[in-house]
Amino acid sequence: MKSEKIFIQFFGVLFVALVSFGLLTFSIPKAPARLIDLAGKTPNTINKERIQLVAIGDSLTKGVGDETNRGGYVPLVANQLQESFELLSIETKNYGVSGNRTNQVLKRIKNEEEIQKKLATADIITLSVGGNDLMKVIQNNIFGLTVKTFEKPGKTYQKNLSEVITEIRAFNQTAPIYLLGIYNPFYVYFPEVSEMQSVVDEWNQKSEEVTKDFPLVYFVPINDLLYEGILDTDDSKELPIEADSLNDLRNNALFEGDKFHPNYNGYQIIAKEFYQKMSMTKNTWLRKEQADE
Repeated sequence: MKSEKIFIQFFGVLFVALVSFGLLTFSIPKAPARLIDLAGKTPNTINKERIQLVAIGDSLTKGVGDETNRGGYVPLVANQLQESFELLSIETKNYGVSGNRTNQVLKRIKNEEEIQKKLATADIITLSVGGNDLMKVIQNNIFGLTVKTFEKPGKTYQKNLSEVITEIRAFNQTAPIYLLGIYNPFYVYFPEVSEMQSVVDEWNQKSEEVTKDFPLVYFVPINDLLYEGILDTDDSKELPIEADSLNDLRNNALFEGDKFHPNYNGYQIIAKEFYQKMSMTKNTWLRKEQADE
């Protein structure tokens, strides 16, 4: 009876997450382009003075779940890069669309001239895809899910992801691309459903395999940092698995409104991982400049 109750609750949360997908697609405004200037600050002559960062992808790029309405990880990464590398300015353009699967991101890149122009001049490109591809499999097989259910869609996702990166490279061959991994938002609520964690791990492996087929493309994993919540706080070290209701359970890295998207704390974690990877690979986007005589 306990396993049956857990199973029913699991699909209850799935239903809430799926409904929230549709509602949040229209309820959170697209983050505007940002141009941050440090007036009067002399740029370091070994660095570029200005950087263009183009972010494209799904709701994680858009910043859905960020209760501060600051735009999720994109402005956080931009601010950290500007401060750390003493950039005079950093311009960001956000092309995140809630609900987009990999094939839909690919279609936008192929058809939207504005995206193509911005990609062509970008110094840094971030990409978040895959979560909605995974959710689509769940939607289509909600009462018959097995690990095997995800195998064929996983191969299709891998193929589509490769095409997305190839299409980006058609407009920009030199800017590094940073691909965000996916995470398991259901672990805290249903740790017994271990198959979901295995599926997420497998899809992340597929994503990383694709990045290795291209130069200057880097995988940024986040599942291990988000699926259990932020573990250095008291309320997330011991989770009440035997709680009376799902409302008593909490992943403090996720938005309480849907228990699926990151909240502001979650986006800070994502931004930190992006920044660390970009910092490690700074020579691919932060070129030296000749000092003025």
